Amino acid sequence: MSEPAFQQALQRYDKGTAERADLKLLTKELLKILVAKAPGHAVEVRVPPYGAVQCIEGPRHTRGTPGAVIELTPELWIDVALGRTTWADARLTGKLRASGERTDLTGLLPLVRT
Repeated sequence: MSEPAFQQALQRYDKGTAERADLKLLTKELLKILVAKAPGHAVEVRVPPYGAVQCIEGPRHTRGTPGAVIELTPELWIDVALGRTTWADARLTGKLRASGERTDLTGLLPLVRT
């Protein structure tokens, strides 16, 4: 993680002044942390338009739509990754779609404490 850049982007995010570049940096860095914490290929986590990763051990996905997919907005991803919103509360927002096995990230969150 590019620590100074991440912290600066996070400060702007907290102030409500984050720009697209800040959201992109925060999203991508937090996705990298998720993959490091839960390597694998069973679940695809999508945070359009900034990134998508495969993580969590299990059956490997190689073609077509993965069997387990999580998709959420950048802002919601940042908030759950930082522990500011619980996974359960995130599901209630309507801004998170999760289908398939192993799509509950509760045990992996928060990724970073701020």
